[in-house]
Amino acid sequence: MPVVQITLTQGRSPEAIRSMISKVTDAIVEAEVAPKPNIRVLVTEIPREHFAAGDVTIAERLASQDASAERSSS
Repeated sequence: MPVVQITLTQGRSPEAIRSMISKVTDAIVEAEVAPKPNIRVLVTEIPREHFAAGDVTIAERLASQDASAERSSS
């Protein structure tokens, strides 16, 4: 029984997550790894303040990008 673990930052709609689960499941079935009833997909959403790359959280990076965009449009 394959178990697929997907970790994302928060912010996607329930419909987008549901669509992703379906597409991942279909890909595993298509690859003939396992039948659909045996596939498990676990989606974990992490707050943007708890996910960092290079000591900068996603929230900080997005805030910096927003500030840069505001300065550019002024």
